[in-house]
Amino acid sequence: MKSAAYYQGNDLRKPSGGVKGRVAKVKRKALCGGPPKVPEVGPQQIQVERVAGGNMKIRLKSAQYANVYIPKEKRMVKAKIVSVVSTPANPDFAKKNQIVKGAIIQTEVGRAVVVSRPGQHGVINAVLVE
Repeated sequence: MKSAAYYQGNDLRKPSGGVKGRVAKVKRKALCGGPPKVPEVGPQQIQVERVAGGNMKIRLKSAQYANVYIPKEKRMVKAKIVSVVSTPANPDFAKKNQIVKGAIIQTEVGRAVVVSRPGQHGVINAVLVE
């Protein structure tokens, strides 16, 4: 359920506190954001959500595997995620094994940096750093 608390459009108040004249555009449900969906390490679970224009967005709730690119060999491999090592965005994400863009994950082939946005894209793509 989306909430109006995430609306990021202009408000209808003047600096003096008076009410601005309402323009034709009103708050649309598509403009309301939603609580962030941060995937965790675990068995694969996805959530399909309807977004603006009737499109579908696949959100990842939890994942067990990542597509890891190995620069030296110039190839992608499907590797099992062992754990989240660190997350520059928020140290608590690493403690809870939550995966976001920029997080360093430990996989079967080594450490990798997540380059996709798993909560938005529905897939975990990473680049090997070791």
